[in-house]
Amino acid sequence: MAVLCAPLPAFAGGGPFGIDHRVSYDNSGIWKKSNQKILRYGTILTVGLGALALGDNDKEGDTFWRAVDSTIITVGASTVMKYTFRRERPSKTDDPDRWFKGGSQNHSFPSGEVSLISAAVTPFIVNYHEDHPWVYALAILPAYDAVARVKVRGHWQSDVIVGAALGTGIGIWASRRTESPIILSWLPGGFRIGFIHHFR
Repeated sequence: MAVLCAPLPAFAGGGPFGIDHRVSYDNSGIWKKSNQKILRYGTILTVGLGALALGDNDKEGDTFWRAVDSTIITVGASTVMKYTFRRERPSKTDDPDRWFKGGSQNHSFPSGEVSLISAAVTPFIVNYHEDHPWVYALAILPAYDAVARVKVRGHWQSDVIVGAALGTGIGIWASRRTESPIILSWLPGGFRIGFIHHFR
């Protein structure tokens, strides 16, 4: 009974969902910012090189190109939102309700990294979840990045939640479009074949 009556740690929540609070800073181990950069750039390289290598001749190649669409559109949308809302990062303030502030660093909302990674993995989950349920494990990547970004005080909790929702939503839209991938349609026809098929 004494355990139930013990005071629980309280957080002064704020932000759009009332959950934002600054956590203890942790830039070590798996949470290191360098690991987050490896994941971000590794995601971009994997999606880009996979699309160029495979072309749009089969389901796998088409999925890569839809992931390209999804990531590029998501990066554009998140960038516009960052410059619109100009939210201060938790590395600068302990008040999660500081919006529309000047300065080149006040681009906390939403998380561009989490939105990008969510946008990249979602087309693979949408297209392969029925035949290969293990593909849901890809969701670990944006989930990890969300936690890591909060731990290094790069983002508030609502930043990463909205970032994940933004990337996932655009990823689902890009996957379910009946037309060919947008970016691919703007490129010369040779990109539809893919480098692997060019050199066979």
